[in-house]
Amino acid sequence: MKPVTKQTYIDWYKNMLFWRKFEDKLAAVYIQQKVRGFLHLYNGQEAVLAGALHAMDLTKDKMITAYRNHVQPIGMGVDAKKVFAELYGKVTGTSHGMGGSMHIFSKEHRFYGGHGIVGGQIPLGAGIAFADKYFDRDGVTLTYFGDGAARQGSLHETFNMAMNWKLPVVFICENNGYAMGTSVERTANHEDIWKLGLGYEMPCGPVDGMNPVKVAEAMHEAIERARRGDGPTFLEMKTYRYRGHSMSDAQHYRTKDEVAEYKKIDPITQVLDIIKDKNYLSQDEIDAIDKGVKSEVAECVKYAEESPYPEVKQLYDVVYEQEDYPFLKHR
Repeated sequence: MKPVTKQTYIDWYKNMLFWRKFEDKLAAVYIQQKVRGFLHLYNGQEAVLAGALHAMDLTKDKMITAYRNHVQPIGMGVDAKKVFAELYGKVTGTSHGMGGSMHIFSKEHRFYGGHGIVGGQIPLGAGIAFADKYFDRDGVTLTYFGDGAARQGSLHETFNMAMNWKLPVVFICENNGYAMGTSVERTANHEDIWKLGLGYEMPCGPVDGMNPVKVAEAMHEAIERARRGDGPTFLEMKTYRYRGHSMSDAQHYRTKDEVAEYKKIDPITQVLDIIKDKNYLSQDEIDAIDKGVKSEVAECVKYAEESPYPEVKQLYDVVYEQEDYPFLKHR
């Protein structure tokens, strides 16, 4: 694995803080009704992404996830301003304003969504990995899903095929404790989701998803196993979300004290504490990063608000590849 250096910690702090503030701003403009529909935020789970990116080869590895998908494409290299614009429904967005919050996508940066169907991305991730193996492209696909999606039947079909064909895929369950509002302990006879891999003799195990170092170590081992041709791995990232399932979630299923306890192990705070303990940055340098992040988020807002909405004709231009599609009637 690439060494975890002083610069790694500084980059982790910058990136995770930006992702947090980016989504905090999204929550604010959502209340102002500038972002419509559903909005699922990643607050608290940033270490899962930060650690994975450290282990990935971004020139060839791929990522696919569910609808909590705003910051992952930014980590993969997508312009954050375009992600913000997509949530505004603007033509400058990643899907020209037609995907919205749950469907961020970038073929260029190998980020394949963003899926609103619970668990729908699990077989798709295996399919992308199958293509890489078929064309001998040496890439590995990271397939993310939540603890709720882990109960979908498609997971078992996909696990079986992925092991049978030794596909270069890493399955990652981001277990934040609740499938919408249903706790993990109420969804199955056991709480160890990683054990689902045992039935397929798939290498599997739990990971501290609040610590980017632990995530990076586990992801490195899994990615290298896949790249060698030894097949998939299933990792259960034990993490937590500080906000509700979506912005409309009243969160009656948990207490404020529970959330407060998990905030004591906030991944951003953990990384910042190490930076301070090891004197990697002075307080002035930390303040400068905080100021820079605030400025970057403001640029995203400005870009989104000043961008135009798509024209109506775009509905017909981007849905059908065939320009003279015979069954399309303009009204």
